[in-house]
Formats: sequence, C-alpha cells, structure tokens
Amino acid sequence: MTSFSRITLFRSPVVIPSFDTEKLKWRAICSYGEPRSAMNRQLALYHWIYRRGVPLLIGGSLTYGALNHRKPIVNDNGGKPWPKHSQFITQQLAPGKEVPNSNTHHPPTPISATDSKDEDVPLFDADPDGGSWASLSERLSGARAALSAIKWSQVGENLTDLILPSWAPDLPGYFAKLQRELEMAPGSLADEIWQEAQDPLLNPEIARLARVRISKELCAEEKLFQQKRKRYTTRALANYLGIPEEEVESEDVPTIAMCGSGGGLRALVAGTSSYLSAQEAGLYSCVTYTAGVSGSCWLQALYYSTIGKQDYRTLLGHLKKRIGTHIAYPPAALGLLTTAPTNKFLLSGIVEKVKGDPTAEFGLVDVYGILLAARLLVPRGELGVDNRDLKVSNQQEYLKDGAHPMPIYTAVRHEIPIEEKKSNDEKNQQSLSQMTMEKAKQESWFQWFESTPYELWSEEFEAGIPAWSVGRQFSNGVGSVRENGYSVPELRIPFMLGIWGSAFCATLSHYYKEIRPVVKNLVGFGGIDDLLEERNDELVKVHPIEPAAIPNCFLGLENQLPPTAPKSIFTADHLELADAGMSNNLPIYPLLRPGRDVDILIAFDASADIRDENWLSVADGYARQRGIKGWPLGAGWPKKTMPHDKTTAEIDIAEAASPQEAAGKIADARESKREASISPSVKPAEHENDENATDNGDLTYCNVWVGTTLERTSASEAPPSKQLNDPSQEWQLMSPNAGIAVIYFPFLSNPAVEGVDPNTSEFMSTWNFIYTPEEIDQVVALARANFKAGEAQVKRTIRAVYERKKARRLELENERSVSRWRRFLREEGDHFR
Repeated sequence: MTSFSRITLFRSPVVIPSFDTEKLKWRAICSYGEPRSAMNRQLALYHWIYRRGVPLLIGGSLTYGALNHRKPIVNDNGGKPWPKHSQFITQQLAPGKEVPNSNTHHPPTPISATDSKDEDVPLFDADPDGGSWASLSERLSGARAALSAIKWSQVGENLTDLILPSWAPDLPGYFAKLQRELEMAPGSLADEIWQEAQDPLLNPEIARLARVRISKELCAEEKLFQQKRKRYTTRALANYLGIPEEEVESEDVPTIAMCGSGGGLRALVAGTSSYLSAQEAGLYSCVTYTAGVSGSCWLQALYYSTIGKQDYRTLLGHLKKRIGTHIAYPPAALGLLTTAPTNKFLLSGIVEKVKGDPTAEFGLVDVYGILLAARLLVPRGELGVDNRDLKVSNQQEYLKDGAHPMPIYTAVRHEIPIEEKKSNDEKNQQSLSQMTMEKAKQESWFQWFESTPYELWSEEFEAGIPAWSVGRQFSNGVGSVRENGYSVPELRIPFMLGIWGSAFCATLSHYYKEIRPVVKNLVGFGGIDDLLEERNDELVKVHPIEPAAIPNCFLGLENQLPPTAPKSIFTADHLELADAGMSNNLPIYPLLRPGRDVDILIAFDASADIRDENWLSVADGYARQRGIKGWPLGAGWPKKTMPHDKTTAEIDIAEAASPQEAAGKIADARESKREASISPSVKPAEHENDENATDNGDLTYCNVWVGTTLERTSASEAPPSKQLNDPSQEWQLMSPNAGIAVIYFPFLSNPAVEGVDPNTSEFMSTWNFIYTPEEIDQVVALARANFKAGEAQVKRTIRAVYERKKARRLELENERSVSRWRRFLREEGDHFR
C-alpha cells in the first residue's frame, strides 16, 4: 500500500505526524471504501483538525471524529479565537475570499422544556452546561456546515496529488438528513424514538425495579436453564456417541463448553465455520455454554438473532452478503442511518442513551458499534430488521426450553489506581515518583465482566445486575426510576458490539503485540523489540483511545463488595469497558466459574500470533488464585526449556492470592528477566529429564490436555497435566482423579487447503473489515479441514469423560447401597444368623 507522510493539499504542504502509526490505529474503523485492488489508487486524504469538530476522512472513508469528544477543547491558537468550522475550511479552499453568510455555522436552536411532552426529564438541548444531546447535535451541525462549505464542483481545480471519491459531494446531504432525524422537534424520528422508549408495552423492562445482586452464586435463571439444557444434552450425547438414549443417565453427561477467540472478522468467520462443523457433527447439540471474546461475541449475537436463526450455515450465508463492504464506507453506512426502516433501528440506541443518561459520553466506540450493527444486524435487502435483535435479554427466548447453549459475552475494565497512590505534592506538581509508579504497577489489573441473557456480572466484585437493566443508573444497589415511574430501556446491542470488539481501545502494549508479527522481519527490529519490552510496564497502562462507558451499577456499595474492590468503583459515575482480549483472548475465566462445573472445554483459537501469546497458559494463574481444581496446568503451546528459577517464578504468580498480587509478581518477574538472562552455557541435554520442561513437540490441529483434582503437596512439584498426543495416552481421561479436559483447535494452515495461511494471508488481519465471498470460502475451508483432522480425537475424549463420570456414579451408587445394607443390619440384625 502507498505510504506517505506529506501530501499537497490546496497547493499547501500539510505534514501529518506519524501517519503510518495513525493509519494502523484507525484501520479498525475506517477503510478506503473500495475493493483492496483499488486501494493504491485511493490517495484522498482530508486530515482536517480532529479536535475542531470536523470529520476525519482517510483514503476516502469517513471516521466520525466530529462525534467523539464532548468536552470543550483548549484553545491552542495563541489566545486568538479559532475561526468557525466552515470558515476554517473555506479559507483553505479559497484563501483571501470572503466566506458567504449562508455557510456560517450556527448551533442548533435549543428546544424549550415547555415544548416537551415529558416535563420531568430536562431536554439536554436546553442544558446551559452543554449536555450529551446538545453536544451530539452540535457535532453533527459542525460536520454538516464544514462539508457544505466546500464548493465540490471546483475542488478538482484546487487540489493536487489528490483523487476525490465519487461519493464525496453527497456527504452534505447525508449529514443534513441525519441531523434532521436527530432533532427533537415534535414529529421527528428522534422524538418518536424517545416517546416509544417510555412505553412499557414496547419496553417492558422500564417498569421493573432493578437491584444489584451481591452473590457468588449463579443467578436463579441460569440454574433453571441448566436443568432444562441437561435434558437436551442427554439426548444429544446419546446420538453423538451412538448409545441408546435409554441407557444414558443425565448425571453421566459431561458439561461441555465451547468458546471462540478474539480476532475481528477473522474470528467471526473462522468461528462460524468451526461451530458449523461441530453442529453438523452432532457435537454442538451437546454443548451447554458458549463464550466469546471480540469477534466471537459478534458471532454469538448473530446466532441468537432473527438473522442467524440459530443455524450456522444460515449465518455464513448472511456474512457473505454483508461483510464485502467496509463498516465505515460512507455511502453504505450513512444510507442505512438516513433511510427507513434501518434509520430507526440503528439510531434508537443513540437517542435512548444520550437522552436517558445526562452524563453519557457518546464516543468513538459507540460510533463503531453502530457501524458494526449496520453491517452485521441488517439483513440483505435492508428491510427485514427486527427490534428483537437489539437487546441481549431478548435472547432468553432462545434459552427458555434449554434448546440452545447459553452464550457468555465478555469485556474488561482496566483498573490503574495511579491517582490513588499520588501524594499531595505529586498531584500539585503533576509528577510521579518511582515509588508511586511501583505501587500503581502492582495494583493494575483487568476486571472481567460477563454478560449473559440473564445478567451482567463481575467475578471481581461478586455482584451483578439483570441484563435488562444495563444502561440505567444505580445508587446504593438500586436502579434509578424517573419521575414518571419508569426507567430507561436496556442498552442496545449495537453499543455492546462496540464494547465487545473494541480492540482499538487496547493499551499501546497490546497494539504492539498485534503489529509485531508484521514488522519483526524489518531491519533493526531486534533493538526496537528489546526497547519496547523494557518499557512494557509503562505501555500497558496507556490507552490511545478511551473505552466506552456504561452507568456504574456499583456506585455507593462501600462495605458490601469484597475488600479487594478498588475505591474507584464506589465513586465513578460510569464503568469503562473494553475488549476482553486485552487480558486473555480466550474467554476461559467465565467458563471456570464455580457452579457451571465444566467438564470439557473446547476452544477454537483464531488469535493473531497464537504461538507467542499462548492464551491457554495464561489461565494457570487464574486457576490457582481462585482455587479451581482440575485445570490442566501447563496446557498451551510448548516452551523449549524452562529453568528452575523461571518455573518457581511462574508458580509464585499462579499462587498469588489476588489479581493485584499477581500483577505485582508479574512485574517483578519481568524486571528479573531484564536484569538477568538465562546462561548460554546451559545445554538442552541438562533438561532432558526435567519434569518442568514442556518441550513435547509443536501443537497440531487438535490438542488435548487433562488436569487433576489432586492437591499439589509442594511448590517444587511439576504441573501434573500433559498433552495427550496419542490414543494410547487417553486412558488418563478415565482416571478417577482426572480434572477438566481441554480440547484446543488453533487456527493453523493446513496442506488440505493450499494458499491459505492465517499468519501470511493479508485479508486475515485483525484490522481487515472487508471479506469477499471467495475469502470467506477460503476461511471456511481451512476451519473445516482443521476440525475434520481432530474430529475423531474429540469424540474419543468426550466418550472417555462420559465413561469416567458413569463409572464414578456407579461406584457411588454401590457405596450407598452397601452403606444402606450395613445400616439395615445394624438396626434390624442379621436374620440368617
């Protein structure tokens, strides 16, 4: 792709600082709007000042920079007022010419509170302090005025080295229409949406009082689901293993969980194909839980919709029709946002959020979610949209009889308590001492949140709220109710799509991990890599783009949550949530939650650079911290040799009592790694018999490990789990002390599908948002080939776990029978003596 950092704009050179980095950063939300074969011809670049409220267009694609920031911008023009947006642009177009009055930007006229049909809620347009709605309206007005100021017919004469997209002149019309849609004037679309948002017949949840549920236990609805789902999985397992149904006891049926990784559209398409393969093999019907990160969350949301129809083949057909166009391609995106019926379908969440939450931030992640929904939740033809697809809680309908697995969506909150550790002097001087940085470093960690159709819950805080109450404000554990007796509707799925897949909100450390495979062959990479590794502790705390926020349901719950809960959780108005892939790109943690009692975990990993990240091994520390028995320690990609001191350090991290303590020990381990390297004199032969060495060959398409329920008696004892590479080793699955069985499918290249490699095929980048039908077919073929390679091993593993549970049940029944007989003899005596 053509790379440049200087371009002549209106015959004046404009320098774009660090353009290549910006291009990478924005690739998740913008594209060139044309097929990749034409990308090199798309050199259009309008880099208008982002913080002035003017939209940013890169390579012909609109990014909604105008909507991102709500707070006023500090004047950096030497104390002189900046020209209004339209004047600024017009002066660039025609220096020295007077700006016509018709192009002067005027903010929208506020609507008086007396004009509102809902007098108990102030209209934010009239808020003198500039509320969410007024800010959104002003941004749209600014964007419209800026675009309208351009004399599109003369642009070609004024620009050099620039190719203008054919759709550019249509932008003012789109924005004018969008602004009209979002005006709160009586009879406008926004007014209609807001009136319906207050109708309990359309949104029954607004009439329900929500409370925070403080408990480690699963909610009552999930427990009831487990009972109903067991009846389905019992029949499904009998069919899958070829056993007469009457011979299968529900108690013997293993609880199977299936999860997909993050990875954008790559994870969405590959995961859909993997799940389809499991569905066709009869395996998917045996599954009780599914879980996702990022793109796999999108997959679940589509499956439990009127579009996916709970069939992965149907879902693949939908993807072929919809993801051949980039989510941010302006004509397509703006067309859906300004044309019925999709405009109301997509804009309803915006109106409800900014009108229902006076302090809401409508940011880049929210825009991203709306654009995702416009591509993924709108069927081909764009007429058959269904409002039932807009709420996570509506997915209960698909679970009410236990007919489908329960989906678990994931997100994380990044807790960095630097402010809490600052001294007064540091706050005044705006500086940090080394001691303060160390304290903050030791207490920086990710807090996991899981969303199900029943509940939003955090293990860190051991508390949650009903899924239908997400989006409303809480205080002291009770959801807010407006003066009319109703609350606000549930936060719409488009915003959740943005949160679940907001990888671009990752820390700088995570950005580097994403691009590292691409740049590692560059000259001088080694030195840069070492430098960034040394600064990783600082990079992991920097978020270039702020995450999205939802109202904080834990506000005011001091002394009711666990003592490890940070102080910030009790005072923050909102919770900033982002892509869980920042912590672990496999959603393993929610599946290990006590009460779910997962026996078999099947993971489809389409992560970038899966060998180096080794997401399975990250769960070791989690299992130790939570005291989870049965997790196969050491599962994941093999390491060459592991010296004793490194093994001890990893064990210490795994046995940390809390996430904070673990974070501190990880930082210490990194510091030790920098200060001392492994001695080159150590030869591999010295570790041939080292139990801690896990050099058992590379992984293949399907890999199985099994844990143990036995307690470890010493810190020096080696992790007991081993990879089961051969059928002759699978007897370990039958051991009475066997724990959780993990079946791992890494998304690898396969000779059966030539010319497709997740590591080298450009279209499989996490940041690619265009997949042609042919490319989807290639991903599907690869995922199918990999599943087929491990299908027999999966069935043997499930059969072995079933037989183990059956043997254990029979053993317990025999023990109870003997116990009853002995009690009878004691009480009644032996009549045969």
